[in-house]
Amino acid sequence: MEEKAFHFLKELVEAPSPSGFEQAAQRVLRKQLEGVVDFQSTDVMGNLISRIDANRPDAPRVMLAGHCDEIGFMVQYIDDQGFISFTPIGGVDAHLVPGQRVTIHSVAGSVRGVVGKKPIHLIEAKERETVVGFKDQYIDIGVKDKAGAEKLVAIGDPMTFAAGLERLQGDIVVSRAFDDKMGAWVVARVLQEVRRAGVPPVELYGVSTVQEEVGLRGATTSTYGVNPDVGIAIDVGFATDCPGHDKRQHGDTKVGAGPILARGANINPVLFELLVETAKEESIPYQVNGAARATGTDANVMQLTRSGVATALVSVPLRYMHSPGEVLSLADLQATVKLLAAVIYRITDKKMFIPG
Repeated sequence: MEEKAFHFLKELVEAPSPSGFEQAAQRVLRKQLEGVVDFQSTDVMGNLISRIDANRPDAPRVMLAGHCDEIGFMVQYIDDQGFISFTPIGGVDAHLVPGQRVTIHSVAGSVRGVVGKKPIHLIEAKERETVVGFKDQYIDIGVKDKAGAEKLVAIGDPMTFAAGLERLQGDIVVSRAFDDKMGAWVVARVLQEVRRAGVPPVELYGVSTVQEEVGLRGATTSTYGVNPDVGIAIDVGFATDCPGHDKRQHGDTKVGAGPILARGANINPVLFELLVETAKEESIPYQVNGAARATGTDANVMQLTRSGVATALVSVPLRYMHSPGEVLSLADLQATVKLLAAVIYRITDKKMFIPG
Protein backbone atom coordinates (compact mmCIF):
# COMPACT_ATOMS: atom_id res chain seq x y z
CA MET A 1 0.00 0.00 0.00
CA GLU A 2 1.25 3.47 -0.89
CA GLU A 3 2.35 5.53 2.10
CA LYS A 4 -0.19 8.26 1.33
CA ALA A 5 -3.07 5.77 1.40
CA PHE A 6 -1.74 4.22 4.62
CA HIS A 7 -1.58 7.59 6.36
CA PHE A 8 -5.15 8.30 5.22
CA LEU A 9 -6.24 4.99 6.78
CA LYS A 10 -4.38 5.73 10.01
CA GLU A 11 -5.81 9.24 10.30
CA LEU A 12 -9.32 7.95 9.70
CA VAL A 13 -9.34 5.02 12.14
CA GLU A 14 -7.77 7.15 14.87
CA ALA A 15 -10.32 9.97 14.47
CA PRO A 16 -12.93 9.45 17.23
CA SER A 17 -16.36 8.56 15.87
CA PRO A 18 -18.63 6.62 18.25
CA SER A 19 -22.16 6.24 16.88
CA GLY A 20 -23.87 9.63 16.98
CA PHE A 21 -20.54 11.48 17.21
CA GLU A 22 -18.99 10.84 13.79
CA GLN A 23 -18.03 14.38 12.80
CA ALA A 24 -14.26 14.00 13.31
CA ALA A 25 -14.10 11.01 10.94
CA GLN A 26 -16.33 12.73 8.39
CA ARG A 27 -14.01 15.74 8.35
CA VAL A 28 -11.09 13.47 7.43
CA LEU A 29 -13.09 11.89 4.59
CA ARG A 30 -14.43 15.22 3.34
CA LYS A 31 -10.91 16.62 3.09
CA GLN A 32 -9.64 13.55 1.19
CA LEU A 33 -12.39 13.82 -1.41
CA GLU A 34 -12.17 17.56 -2.06
CA GLY A 35 -11.36 18.04 -5.72
CA VAL A 36 -12.04 14.34 -6.46
CA VAL A 37 -15.83 14.25 -6.63
CA ASP A 38 -18.30 16.39 -8.56
CA PHE A 39 -20.62 16.94 -5.61
CA GLN A 40 -20.41 16.53 -1.85
CA SER A 41 -22.91 17.16 0.95
CA THR A 42 -23.71 16.19 4.51
CA ASP A 43 -27.32 15.37 5.39
CA VAL A 44 -29.15 16.06 8.64
CA MET A 45 -28.16 12.64 10.05
CA GLY A 46 -24.46 13.34 9.43
CA ASN A 47 -23.99 11.01 6.46
CA LEU A 48 -21.30 12.27 4.05
CA ILE A 49 -22.55 11.86 0.47
CA SER A 50 -20.11 12.23 -2.44
CA ARG A 51 -20.91 11.84 -6.14
CA ILE A 52 -19.05 11.36 -9.42
CA ASP A 53 -21.23 12.13 -12.44
CA ALA A 54 -21.82 9.64 -15.24
CA ASN A 55 -21.06 9.86 -18.93
CA ARG A 56 -24.75 9.87 -19.89
CA PRO A 57 -28.02 11.20 -18.41
CA ASP A 58 -29.85 7.85 -18.13
CA ALA A 59 -27.02 6.07 -16.29
CA PRO A 60 -27.70 3.62 -13.45
CA ARG A 61 -27.30 5.14 -10.01
CA VAL A 62 -24.84 3.15 -7.86
CA MET A 63 -24.28 3.71 -4.14
CA LEU A 64 -21.25 2.43 -2.22
CA ALA A 65 -21.68 2.61 1.56
CA GLY A 66 -19.24 2.14 4.43
CA HIS A 67 -20.16 3.22 7.93
CA CYS A 68 -17.72 5.48 9.74
CA ASP A 69 -19.08 5.03 13.27
CA GLU A 70 -17.32 2.86 15.83
CA ILE A 71 -18.28 1.23 19.10
CA GLY A 72 -17.53 3.23 22.21
CA PHE A 73 -18.93 4.46 25.50
CA MET A 74 -20.75 7.42 27.01
CA VAL A 75 -20.38 9.24 30.33
CA GLN A 76 -23.48 8.40 32.35
CA TYR A 77 -22.77 9.55 35.93
CA ILE A 78 -19.99 11.13 38.03
CA ASP A 79 -19.79 10.23 41.72
CA ASP A 80 -18.55 12.39 44.59
CA GLN A 81 -14.99 11.04 44.26
CA GLY A 82 -14.84 11.86 40.54
CA PHE A 83 -15.17 8.30 39.28
CA ILE A 84 -17.23 7.98 36.09
CA SER A 85 -19.99 5.47 35.41
CA PHE A 86 -20.50 4.77 31.73
CA THR A 87 -22.63 2.89 29.25
CA PRO A 88 -21.61 1.21 25.98
CA ILE A 89 -22.35 2.63 22.54
CA GLY A 90 -22.93 -0.33 20.25
CA GLY A 91 -22.01 -3.94 20.93
CA VAL A 92 -19.13 -3.90 23.41
CA ASP A 93 -18.11 -7.06 25.28
CA ALA A 94 -18.02 -6.32 29.02
CA HIS A 95 -15.36 -9.04 29.41
CA LEU A 96 -12.62 -7.04 27.72
CA VAL A 97 -13.21 -3.56 29.14
CA PRO A 98 -11.77 -3.61 32.71
CA GLY A 99 -8.20 -2.33 32.76
CA GLN A 100 -8.45 -0.72 29.30
CA ARG A 101 -7.34 2.83 28.64
CA VAL A 102 -9.98 5.11 27.14
CA THR A 103 -10.21 8.61 25.76
CA ILE A 104 -13.15 10.82 26.65
CA HIS A 105 -13.96 13.32 23.91
CA SER A 106 -15.27 16.41 25.67
CA VAL A 107 -15.86 19.99 24.59
CA ALA A 108 -12.63 20.91 26.39
CA GLY A 109 -10.63 18.30 24.46
CA SER A 110 -9.43 14.74 24.89
CA VAL A 111 -9.29 13.38 28.44
CA ARG A 112 -7.48 10.11 29.16
CA GLY A 113 -8.83 7.61 31.63
CA VAL A 114 -8.62 3.98 32.64
CA VAL A 115 -11.38 1.53 33.43
CA GLY A 116 -10.84 0.43 37.01
CA LYS A 117 -9.86 -3.18 37.69
CA LYS A 118 -9.60 -4.82 41.09
CA PRO A 119 -6.20 -6.56 41.51
CA ILE A 120 -6.40 -10.32 41.07
CA HIS A 121 -4.93 -10.72 44.59
CA LEU A 122 -8.14 -9.24 46.03
CA ILE A 123 -10.63 -11.17 43.89
CA GLU A 124 -12.31 -14.19 45.44
CA ALA A 125 -12.18 -17.41 43.42
CA LYS A 126 -15.91 -17.29 42.58
CA GLU A 127 -15.64 -13.66 41.46
CA ARG A 128 -13.04 -14.62 38.87
CA GLU A 129 -15.64 -16.76 37.09
CA THR A 130 -18.13 -13.93 36.59
CA VAL A 131 -18.27 -11.00 34.20
CA VAL A 132 -18.31 -7.56 35.78
CA GLY A 133 -21.31 -5.81 34.23
CA PHE A 134 -21.05 -2.28 32.89
CA LYS A 135 -23.13 -0.93 35.78
CA ASP A 136 -20.37 -2.05 38.16
CA GLN A 137 -17.46 -0.71 36.09
CA TYR A 138 -16.07 2.80 36.37
CA ILE A 139 -13.47 5.10 34.82
CA ASP A 140 -10.68 6.84 36.72
CA ILE A 141 -9.43 10.09 35.13
CA GLY A 142 -7.09 10.95 38.00
CA VAL A 143 -9.09 13.70 39.72
CA LYS A 144 -9.83 14.11 43.43
CA ASP A 145 -13.56 14.75 43.38
CA LYS A 146 -16.71 15.37 41.36
CA ALA A 147 -15.95 19.06 40.87
CA GLY A 148 -12.57 18.19 39.37
CA ALA A 149 -14.15 15.71 36.99
CA GLU A 150 -16.90 18.12 35.92
CA LYS A 151 -14.28 20.67 34.86
CA LEU A 152 -13.09 18.14 32.27
CA VAL A 153 -16.07 16.00 31.23
CA ALA A 154 -19.85 16.19 31.06
CA ILE A 155 -22.76 13.76 31.06
CA GLY A 156 -23.24 12.43 27.53
CA ASP A 157 -19.62 12.85 26.44
CA PRO A 158 -18.57 10.00 24.12
CA MET A 159 -15.43 7.96 24.60
CA THR A 160 -13.36 5.43 22.69
CA PHE A 161 -10.68 2.87 23.40
CA ALA A 162 -7.33 4.67 23.37
CA ALA A 163 -5.64 2.22 20.96
CA GLY A 164 -4.47 3.42 17.52
CA LEU A 165 -3.19 1.81 14.32
CA GLU A 166 0.08 -0.15 14.40
CA ARG A 167 1.84 -2.55 12.05
CA LEU A 168 2.37 -6.15 13.13
CA GLN A 169 4.22 -8.29 10.56
CA GLY A 170 4.24 -7.83 6.78
CA ASP A 171 0.98 -6.24 5.66
CA ILE A 172 -0.92 -7.19 8.85
CA VAL A 173 -2.07 -4.25 10.96
CA VAL A 174 -3.95 -3.79 14.23
CA SER A 175 -6.20 -1.00 15.47
CA ARG A 176 -9.47 -0.20 17.13
CA ALA A 177 -12.36 0.82 14.84
CA PHE A 178 -11.44 -0.98 11.62
CA ASP A 179 -15.14 -1.86 11.94
CA ASP A 180 -15.99 -0.01 9.85
CA LYS A 181 -13.92 3.06 9.20
CA MET A 182 -11.98 0.70 6.97
CA GLY A 183 -15.16 0.45 4.87
CA ALA A 184 -15.51 4.23 4.65
CA TRP A 185 -11.82 4.32 3.61
CA VAL A 186 -12.50 1.78 0.86
CA VAL A 187 -15.41 3.86 -0.46
CA ALA A 188 -13.22 6.97 -0.60
CA ARG A 189 -10.39 5.10 -2.29
CA VAL A 190 -12.77 3.69 -4.92
CA LEU A 191 -13.96 7.20 -5.72
CA GLN A 192 -10.34 8.28 -6.10
CA GLU A 193 -9.58 5.34 -8.41
CA VAL A 194 -12.68 5.92 -10.52
CA ARG A 195 -11.79 9.59 -10.93
CA ARG A 196 -8.34 8.51 -12.09
CA ALA A 197 -9.71 5.88 -14.50
CA GLY A 198 -12.14 8.20 -16.27
CA VAL A 199 -15.82 9.14 -16.34
CA PRO A 200 -17.83 6.06 -15.27
CA PRO A 201 -20.94 4.62 -16.98
CA VAL A 202 -22.86 5.08 -13.72
CA GLU A 203 -23.79 7.96 -11.47
CA LEU A 204 -21.57 6.92 -8.57
CA TYR A 205 -22.38 7.81 -4.99
CA GLY A 206 -19.97 7.11 -2.16
CA VAL A 207 -21.61 7.41 1.24
CA SER A 208 -19.91 7.37 4.62
CA THR A 209 -22.88 6.36 6.75
CA VAL A 210 -23.44 6.99 10.44
CA GLN A 211 -24.99 5.12 13.37
CA GLU A 212 -24.69 1.62 11.89
CA GLU A 213 -23.65 0.18 15.24
CA VAL A 214 -26.90 1.31 16.84
CA GLY A 215 -29.34 0.12 14.20
CA LEU A 216 -28.23 0.79 10.57
CA ARG A 217 -29.71 4.25 10.95
CA GLY A 218 -27.57 6.35 8.60
CA ALA A 219 -27.87 3.85 5.75
CA THR A 220 -31.64 3.83 6.13
CA THR A 221 -31.96 7.56 5.53
CA SER A 222 -29.12 8.05 3.03
CA THR A 223 -30.25 5.20 0.77
CA TYR A 224 -33.74 6.67 0.71
CA GLY A 225 -32.26 10.04 -0.22
CA VAL A 226 -29.87 8.77 -2.91
CA ASN A 227 -32.46 6.34 -4.32
CA PRO A 228 -29.91 4.05 -6.02
CA ASP A 229 -30.54 1.28 -8.53
CA VAL A 230 -27.56 -0.64 -7.14
CA GLY A 231 -26.15 -0.58 -3.61
CA ILE A 232 -22.97 -2.19 -2.32
CA ALA A 233 -22.17 -2.15 1.38
CA ILE A 234 -18.53 -2.46 2.42
CA ASP A 235 -18.00 -3.80 5.91
CA VAL A 236 -15.86 -6.20 7.91
CA GLY A 237 -16.43 -9.94 7.99
CA PHE A 238 -15.49 -12.59 10.52
CA ALA A 239 -12.10 -14.13 9.83
CA THR A 240 -12.21 -17.71 11.07
CA ASP A 241 -8.51 -18.48 10.61
CA CYS A 242 -7.63 -18.15 14.30
CA PRO A 243 -8.31 -20.43 17.30
CA GLY A 244 -11.81 -20.79 18.71
CA HIS A 245 -13.93 -20.57 15.53
CA ASP A 246 -16.26 -23.28 14.24
CA LYS A 247 -15.93 -23.12 10.46
CA ARG A 248 -18.95 -25.41 10.11
CA GLN A 249 -21.09 -22.57 11.46
CA HIS A 250 -19.32 -19.44 10.31
CA GLY A 251 -17.51 -20.50 7.14
CA ASP A 252 -13.83 -20.67 6.20
CA THR A 253 -12.56 -17.11 5.71
CA LYS A 254 -8.97 -15.99 6.09
CA VAL A 255 -7.12 -12.74 6.59
CA GLY A 256 -5.02 -12.12 3.47
CA ALA A 257 -7.16 -14.25 1.13
CA GLY A 258 -9.14 -11.39 -0.40
CA PRO A 259 -12.52 -9.75 0.17
CA ILE A 260 -15.52 -11.83 1.25
CA LEU A 261 -18.53 -11.81 -1.08
CA ALA A 262 -21.79 -12.56 0.72
CA ARG A 263 -24.31 -14.83 -0.97
CA GLY A 264 -27.92 -15.27 0.12
CA ALA A 265 -31.28 -13.60 0.63
CA ASN A 266 -29.83 -10.14 1.31
CA ILE A 267 -27.82 -10.23 -1.93
CA ASN A 268 -28.96 -9.71 -5.51
CA PRO A 269 -27.84 -12.89 -7.35
CA VAL A 270 -26.97 -11.11 -10.60
CA LEU A 271 -24.83 -8.55 -8.78
CA PHE A 272 -23.12 -11.34 -6.84
CA GLU A 273 -22.23 -13.12 -10.10
CA LEU A 274 -20.95 -9.88 -11.59
CA LEU A 275 -18.63 -9.39 -8.61
CA VAL A 276 -17.35 -12.98 -8.95
CA GLU A 277 -16.80 -12.65 -12.71
CA THR A 278 -15.00 -9.34 -12.23
CA ALA A 279 -12.74 -10.81 -9.56
CA LYS A 280 -11.81 -13.69 -11.84
CA GLU A 281 -11.21 -11.49 -14.87
CA GLU A 282 -9.06 -9.06 -12.86
CA SER A 283 -7.19 -11.87 -11.02
CA ILE A 284 -8.40 -10.56 -7.66
CA PRO A 285 -8.52 -13.11 -4.82
CA TYR A 286 -11.94 -13.45 -3.18
CA GLN A 287 -13.84 -15.60 -0.71
CA VAL A 288 -17.53 -16.47 -0.47
CA ASN A 289 -19.63 -16.61 2.67
CA GLY A 290 -23.21 -17.87 2.90
CA ALA A 291 -25.72 -15.44 4.42
CA ALA A 292 -28.97 -17.34 4.87
CA ARG A 293 -30.92 -14.34 6.13
CA ALA A 294 -30.62 -10.57 6.34
CA THR A 295 -27.09 -9.49 7.22
CA GLY A 296 -26.41 -7.24 10.19
CA THR A 297 -24.94 -4.59 7.90
CA ASP A 298 -26.00 -1.55 5.89
CA ALA A 299 -26.81 -3.98 3.06
CA ASN A 300 -29.88 -5.03 5.05
CA VAL A 301 -31.64 -1.67 4.84
CA MET A 302 -30.21 -0.75 1.42
CA GLN A 303 -31.94 -3.73 -0.18
CA LEU A 304 -35.36 -2.84 1.22
CA THR A 305 -35.39 0.89 0.44
CA ARG A 306 -38.31 2.23 -1.61
CA SER A 307 -39.20 -0.39 -4.26
CA GLY A 308 -36.00 -2.37 -3.68
CA VAL A 309 -32.31 -2.02 -4.53
CA ALA A 310 -29.99 -4.57 -6.19
CA THR A 311 -27.68 -5.06 -3.22
CA ALA A 312 -24.35 -6.73 -2.45
CA LEU A 313 -22.12 -7.00 0.61
CA VAL A 314 -18.36 -6.98 0.21
CA SER A 315 -16.48 -7.58 3.46
CA VAL A 316 -12.85 -7.46 4.50
CA PRO A 317 -11.88 -10.38 6.78
CA LEU A 318 -11.21 -9.17 10.31
CA ARG A 319 -9.97 -10.88 13.46
CA TYR A 320 -11.12 -9.85 16.96
CA MET A 321 -14.07 -7.72 15.86
CA HIS A 322 -15.41 -5.13 18.35
CA SER A 323 -12.25 -5.17 20.39
CA PRO A 324 -9.50 -2.54 20.74
CA GLY A 325 -7.18 -4.87 18.81
CA GLU A 326 -8.88 -5.65 15.48
CA VAL A 327 -6.54 -7.24 12.91
CA LEU A 328 -6.69 -7.20 9.10
CA SER A 329 -4.52 -7.31 5.98
CA LEU A 330 -3.67 -4.21 3.95
CA ALA A 331 -3.58 -6.45 0.87
CA ASP A 332 -7.24 -7.32 1.43
CA LEU A 333 -8.08 -3.62 1.54
CA GLN A 334 -6.28 -3.01 -1.75
CA ALA A 335 -7.99 -6.00 -3.36
CA THR A 336 -11.39 -4.69 -2.25
CA VAL A 337 -10.72 -1.27 -3.76
CA LYS A 338 -9.54 -2.85 -7.02
CA LEU A 339 -12.61 -5.12 -7.25
CA LEU A 340 -15.14 -2.36 -6.63
CA ALA A 341 -13.44 0.12 -8.95
CA ALA A 342 -13.46 -2.53 -11.70
CA VAL A 343 -17.08 -3.60 -11.25
CA ILE A 344 -18.29 0.01 -11.59
CA TYR A 345 -17.30 -0.03 -15.28
CA ARG A 346 -19.25 -3.27 -15.86
CA ILE A 347 -22.60 -1.83 -14.77
CA THR A 348 -24.35 -0.57 -17.90
CA ASP A 349 -28.11 -0.86 -17.40
CA LYS A 350 -30.56 -0.18 -14.58
CA LYS A 351 -32.47 -3.38 -15.37
CA MET A 352 -29.53 -5.78 -15.69
CA PHE A 353 -29.95 -6.97 -12.09
CA ILE A 354 -33.52 -8.28 -12.34
CA PRO A 355 -33.21 -12.01 -11.47
CA GLY A 356 -34.08 -14.33 -14.36
